[in-house]
Amino acid sequence: MSEPQYDSLPDELSVLVSQHWQHFIESGHRIPDALLVDLPRVWAGSDYVAAQFQRDPGLGEWLQASDLTQALAPASLKEEVRALLAECDDEDSLKRALRRLRHRHMVRIIWRDLARIGDYHSAVADLSLLADTLIDEALTVLYGWACERCGTPLGPDGTPVRLVVLAMGKLGAHELNLSSDIDLIFAYEHEGEIEGERRALTHHQFFVRLGQQLIKALDQTTADGFVFRVDMRLRPWGKSGVLAIGFDAMEGYYETQGREWERYALIKMRPMAGDLEAGGRLIKRLNPFVYRRYIDYGAFQSLREMKSLIEREVNRKGMQADVKLGAGGIREVEFIVQAFQLIRGGQLPDLREPNLIKVLPQLVALELLPEDVADELTEAYLFLRDVEHRLQAVADKQTQRLPDDELGWQRLTYAMGFSARAAFERKLRRYRESVRHHFSQVIADPEQETDAAQGADQELLDLWLGALDEDAAQAQLSAIGVLDAQAVYARLSDFRDSRAVENMQAISRQRLDRLMPLMLEALGYQGHGDTTAGRLIAFVEAVLRRSAYIALLVENPSALTQLVKLSGASPWIAERLTRHPVLLDELLDVRTLYSPPERAELDDELRQQLLRVAEDDLEQQMEVLRNFKQAHLLRVAASEVTEVLPLMKVSDYLTWLAESILNQVVMLAWEPMVERHGRPSRDDGQPCSPDFVVVGYGKLGGIELGHNSDLDLVFLHDAASGGMTDGEKPVSNEQFYARLGQRIVHIISTRTMSGQLYEVDTRLRPSGSAGLLVSSMDAFEKYQRNDAWTWEHQALVRARVVAGCNRARERFNDIRHQVLCDPRPKDKLREDVLAMRSKMVNHLADKRSDTFHLKQDPGGIVDIEFMVQYGVLRWASSHGELTRFTDNVRLLETLAALDIMSAQDAGLLREAYLAYRSAAHRASLRKEKSIVDDTQFRDLREGVRTIWKHWFDL
Repeated sequence: MSEPQYDSLPDELSVLVSQHWQHFIESGHRIPDALLVDLPRVWAGSDYVAAQFQRDPGLGEWLQASDLTQALAPASLKEEVRALLAECDDEDSLKRALRRLRHRHMVRIIWRDLARIGDYHSAVADLSLLADTLIDEALTVLYGWACERCGTPLGPDGTPVRLVVLAMGKLGAHELNLSSDIDLIFAYEHEGEIEGERRALTHHQFFVRLGQQLIKALDQTTADGFVFRVDMRLRPWGKSGVLAIGFDAMEGYYETQGREWERYALIKMRPMAGDLEAGGRLIKRLNPFVYRRYIDYGAFQSLREMKSLIEREVNRKGMQADVKLGAGGIREVEFIVQAFQLIRGGQLPDLREPNLIKVLPQLVALELLPEDVADELTEAYLFLRDVEHRLQAVADKQTQRLPDDELGWQRLTYAMGFSARAAFERKLRRYRESVRHHFSQVIADPEQETDAAQGADQELLDLWLGALDEDAAQAQLSAIGVLDAQAVYARLSDFRDSRAVENMQAISRQRLDRLMPLMLEALGYQGHGDTTAGRLIAFVEAVLRRSAYIALLVENPSALTQLVKLSGASPWIAERLTRHPVLLDELLDVRTLYSPPERAELDDELRQQLLRVAEDDLEQQMEVLRNFKQAHLLRVAASEVTEVLPLMKVSDYLTWLAESILNQVVMLAWEPMVERHGRPSRDDGQPCSPDFVVVGYGKLGGIELGHNSDLDLVFLHDAASGGMTDGEKPVSNEQFYARLGQRIVHIISTRTMSGQLYEVDTRLRPSGSAGLLVSSMDAFEKYQRNDAWTWEHQALVRARVVAGCNRARERFNDIRHQVLCDPRPKDKLREDVLAMRSKMVNHLADKRSDTFHLKQDPGGIVDIEFMVQYGVLRWASSHGELTRFTDNVRLLETLAALDIMSAQDAGLLREAYLAYRSAAHRASLRKEKSIVDDTQFRDLREGVRTIWKHWFDL
């Protein structure tokens, strides 16, 4: 055996390696000559590797045979580990085998790293793969032994329940370093009991014991050392929590008690051993906690606070030389990336990647970070992680602290490929300064931008805190542009001194104190006064206990600007935001706030949101539907009050929104019914899918929905009369569809935490409230032809299918066309329409002479609607194209095109109709009734009444 050459090493390192070699020779072990080339460099950087060669006589031969040029292969590693563990017959032999495997592979990984055969990426990949394989195979052995002793835990379907080992931190991200603790959580999918000879053992008890055995196998220090130091403190409830937890309990914990730092930790969670498929299901269940759909800018402040705590600890313990926790260290790069993941990951699934290096390019692609910044962070991160590895390779100890002795610096400088310490320190300092700069840019406090801004903020903060006398405070408010300064100051003072504010927790009060000066500044900048201030304070009062919303406004000045603007423009919008503060999310991006989606985009967005919810979780599905509706109601209202959208587009948007929701509701109701009872049958023997439609009447049918409109719905099916469903629990077709209709109404009208989807009115169905909730097409056609009143045919003019299947839609359209085209006696039709209108005027019109009810008074909306409906019913028998449209504007255009109505009259009615509806919309957003001063639309009203008299030959 030859002796290695130390000539290339610095003097002190040459002496060190020479001493290691002497001890190795004394051990009597041998090393293949092929390894001697790299041995000086490796042993100079790692006392641990040198010691392992002295302890393990076969290490050299094993290392040469392992092909150091290649990274670890998962299949061969698993085969090697499994073969060695198969020889174990008790826990002691298992521990010995695991430690032997760990030491050999750690030597191999360090050797490749220090000899420059591999790089950072291969090192962390090999380390993570080694941990995954050792833990998974050890768990398999321990689980088998436990089942032999106690019996096998079984799930509801009789299949074995296995432990899921969840990796957190760097192991979770496949970024494990050379001597890191491994952060684990133990979970299992199903609760239950294992019947034993003496007494029943619960699944919880079984998996707690199994977890304890696994920790001992990995963590316990024996004569052979340890495998991995195991840290379980990231589990629910931390040190005081149970060692193994069921999926339901785990999900419940994060839903009700999860803290911000736990969201941060769960970004890197992944199933790494045990039942990986069940672990994948758990990750999906926990994703809503980690990646919230609603952008939570409180994460920025939370990360600042976490970093502040770390910095205080660093300073207290003199850890500035720590390349992980010190300024510009590894943790700051992680904070930058994870801030974007926490805040945007709910909306951007590409960011849900635990591995930091893989996320940085996504931040560039999504335009969240400039490319040059991402490149600088990547380069700095890789350099710092290499430094971390070189520090830990020395003695297999968990350290990120730079050396405090000359030999340590010489080893690190040489291991990092530098010839002089000064050159290495310069590069290290440059990288750390770059990281610190970018960290301060991303996690910076938006309030601390300029000295002038800080001065202005301080004056407004003093005003809010009551540090100014009343005259000075009012003068300050007036100076920044706030109207009604005296009233605003009084309102502000009452709010500040209220019990709700006084009882706030410290962190929430700090956030409020940061928000109020910014809100006052925005109030003044936009020239608002006491009315808007009252609406804003009502909103803030509503979210005092949910200060993440306050943080969102602090962190995002644009959202605060939109809140002030829209609250000033519309009490309806202000009230919506106060009742549903989650809608603040919609204010973050002005591009989407004022850019309504197309119908197909609405459908896709809602479908994507529902896909995130378990198929059998109707309660959560109902919440998704309600939140979706509220978000888009806010968008359309914002677009209307700022005059981005004209009336017709507003009505289109509101109608499309209702249709998107109704189509999803039908499927949510249909699928569980089919699963339970099978599909109804048709006359041709084919199963229905679903041969059911929802028909919209009134404003929904006429594509004229308003902000507070209810839905007039009729449910029809086209299944076989007297048929049965084809499932294991068959019911009659009629019973199936009746339950389907009830379920649809329940989903739409039930009031949940997020309110009600819509008020539903089904009284326009055949025979009204006394009729069946769901009628067959045949019964509907028969009723319309033989029993319907004229007013019901008027209603049919504005009826159209808004949800359901195309086959049944076509059948309904045929029936509607035929019914509307039936010839009608002119005098009888005229008499019926006028009688119904007279009845409505008597019961619903405004009786005051100085006001005008936009809808019900003569000359108003209903007059125009009745003239259109009369025109369709009278002339459709000779002009079938009158049944094509259901909205009044296009029907007026059709009547004019057919010369049934003069173009001049149709034009005036169209102008009046749109003007009335626009005024009604604005009144709704102001939370006012659709009643205006009698003089406001006098000319249009008189024009409508003149056409009315001519139209009906009065």
